[in-house]
Amino acid sequence: MSTTFRIVDLQPALAARTVPLAWANLVANILIVVTGGAVRLTGSGLGCPTWPKCTDQSYTAHSALGVHGVIEFGNRLLTYVLLFIALAFVVAVWRRADRVRTLGLVVLGGIPAQAVVGGITVLTDLNPWIVAGHLLVSMAMVGVCTSIIDDLTGPARSTASAGSRRLAWATFAVGWVVLWLGTVVTGSGPHSGDLSSRRTGLNPEVVSHVHGFSVWLLVALTVALVVASRRSGDRWVATFASALLVVELAQGLIGYVQFFTDLPEILVGAHMLGAALVAAGLARVVVTTRARVGAV
Repeated sequence: MSTTFRIVDLQPALAARTVPLAWANLVANILIVVTGGAVRLTGSGLGCPTWPKCTDQSYTAHSALGVHGVIEFGNRLLTYVLLFIALAFVVAVWRRADRVRTLGLVVLGGIPAQAVVGGITVLTDLNPWIVAGHLLVSMAMVGVCTSIIDDLTGPARSTASAGSRRLAWATFAVGWVVLWLGTVVTGSGPHSGDLSSRRTGLNPEVVSHVHGFSVWLLVALTVALVVASRRSGDRWVATFASALLVVELAQGLIGYVQFFTDLPEILVGAHMLGAALVAAGLARVVVTTRARVGAV
């Protein structure tokens, strides 16, 4: 009972920090994509060889597991940071009883669900298809966090034109195909997370070319969205679509450089950060097609 009262007492103080907590939610969910990439790129995917324990005898990493155990266990600990931030945000917005609270609960519930998917990846010795799902769930969480920020701080605007809305959703759909194909490329390439884990069996070069073609389609749709939204007077859609286009072009450049330089780990890590930013940009473009009356 006393715990309940302490949470209630915290609510007004946290409510005053709703926007910073929303941004912390987004940054933390992007960060765990990057640290998850570090786990894979350092070959630490099975640094803790089981789950939910790190080993059959211990919940924590120990010296026998070496640096790989430290890296994998550190990534697991970051989940608790995300959970703390998400819980603080839900407490902050609990009295709102609106979409912001609903999305906050989605993030809060998604974190333990994501941890379970991560555990399954370990128990299946880093099955590349499950690893792909693990990453895509994180990308979806980034999108939800982005939507929350728009609900809280987005500019006032009317509903976008029908043409802008159709192009925004087409861009969003193709963008998610691009993200999925990126995981297929990763699952077919050399950075498996552990030397003993299996690959998809697909030809990495062929899959990379298919992924590249999908990226160019995404860029073309984004350019079309920028042009169409400017012509329709959908100022904010054009603004966020332009920002997304910049991220896509930078991400494409990194992708081509890493392909022609035999996938150096630092560039692959930067590419994963770029993918999370693309996921955020796709969500921002779509939600910006909705009307928003002002501060809430």
